[in-house]
Amino acid sequence: MRTRLFLRTAEFLWQEGHTAHATEKEAIEEAEQMMHIYAEFAEEHMAVPVVKGVKTPSERFAGAVETYCIEALMQDGKALQAGTSHFLGQNFAKAFDVKFASKEGNKEYVWATSWGVSTRLMGALIMTHSDDNGLVLPPKLAPIQVVIVPIYKGLDQLDEISEKVKPLVAELRSKGISVKYDDRDTQKPGFKFNEYELKGVPIRLAIGQRDLANGTYEVARRDTLEKTTVPADEVVEKIEFLLEDIQSTIYNRAFDYRNEHITSVDSYDEFKEVLEVKGGFVSAHWDGTAETEERIKEETKATIRCIPLDAKDEAGSCILTGKPSSKRVLFAKAY
Repeated sequence: MRTRLFLRTAEFLWQEGHTAHATEKEAIEEAEQMMHIYAEFAEEHMAVPVVKGVKTPSERFAGAVETYCIEALMQDGKALQAGTSHFLGQNFAKAFDVKFASKEGNKEYVWATSWGVSTRLMGALIMTHSDDNGLVLPPKLAPIQVVIVPIYKGLDQLDEISEKVKPLVAELRSKGISVKYDDRDTQKPGFKFNEYELKGVPIRLAIGQRDLANGTYEVARRDTLEKTTVPADEVVEKIEFLLEDIQSTIYNRAFDYRNEHITSVDSYDEFKEVLEVKGGFVSAHWDGTAETEERIKEETKATIRCIPLDAKDEAGSCILTGKPSSKRVLFAKAY
């Protein structure tokens, strides 16, 4: 398979954990907790909406009793498994003879979990938010949240602008906002505008002689590419507002796209049509057998991404075999 940057076969950095517990209940709680932590990070920091669920037996981590997952939808309509957490039961403990001394003094096998995310999250971030102009970064994760670009002719003008900008930079940093003042004389302002747009810096400020005279800044937001002129004495408040607004705007945009691309179907023909024409998640009934799951995968290249945790009980018939089904699962083509 061709490697994809940050994704399968190119995941070069992992955050991974393994825990051992005295009881089954504690281990299950740990595995579920990590799924929720990963989901919270994806949604609140990355601004990437995810579906929390469990994997089917054939999609579980090998040796796991249960695999919990968060599934995200990219702009091309393909799903991405963004993180997993596994309840391993005592399977690995018995295989590797991992025991602990109980309160009663008995040696018992531990109940284990494992969980992890990787640089795949970077791929998810890029594919969820970015556009043809480059990266679009959520302010909570952007290494540079605000860049200030001076527009000047000659060093005297640059010095004048720099003196004006210095207290603004100090005030923003005192508020915990990451800001860069780009006074390089090796690049034109237009080049810098394109550079920071490409890098996904959430907010760009520009200040030239006219702005100095008028006491204003030109403020541009990366997500919508909108530009406004803001009075200097209001610019800090404007930046604080924009950082929150950009974070919520890109999340809501991704959330709306995801929801618009969850399609319920009740027949196999409709299932295949949605996959080819619309893409995204397809919510459908499945008879619960690995044979049906494998046949659908072979014929359509779609897999069951998860059984959503919030899936409602709903009597229906499997789209392929017509056998009874108690709830819908989410299918999709995936990375």
